[in-house]
Amino acid sequence: MNLFKNWNIMRIVRLVLAVGISVHAFKTEEYFFLLFALFFLIQVFFNRVCQSNCSF
Repeated sequence: MNLFKNWNIMRIVRLVLAVGISVHAFKTEEYFFLLFALFFLIQVFFNRVCQSNCSF
């Protein structure tokens, strides 16, 4: 699996969002938000998102 292949703008946006949420979670010590960051990171690494029928 090549992680740096087929990058589009939404994949980059999800990566930036995950990093931003992680930084915010650590700065404010609200560690619950790390779950949201993890959700976006999983989408970035596997390049899978839930579409209309959510069948993988």
